[in-house]
Amino acid sequence: MADNLEKIELEYMLNTSPAILFNRLATPSGLSEWFADNVNVKGKVFTFIWEGSEQKAEQTLRKENKMVRYQWLDEGMEGIWFEFEINVDELTGDVALIITDNVEPEDKNDTTELWDQQVDVLKHGLGSS
Repeated sequence: MADNLEKIELEYMLNTSPAILFNRLATPSGLSEWFADNVNVKGKVFTFIWEGSEQKAEQTLRKENKMVRYQWLDEGMEGIWFEFEINVDELTGDVALIITDNVEPEDKNDTTELWDQQVDVLKHGLGSS
């Protein structure tokens, strides 16, 4: 399934600090504020819960206040991952969230729209909407 996936990169400017943003991207409590209805963690395995359905992902990469990557563990999702990267502009100090996701080409627009909606919730929670 992972063979025909297309990588998308989305960038969002956020009015917050890298440390606060990282907390929202890398912890169960932070992720449950904007990404899923509820998030549980056991070791490095995160269980994301949306309206009663669950998906599991392993946090495979974590660089404090910089980047976090999740690898989906569910059947049929082998090799599929998504990543959050925090980029701080050296001159302006602006904080950007760069989301990299792997999608079926025909799902590209829907996935982009979904990320846009989720990041709006994130921005609202950070008070930077």
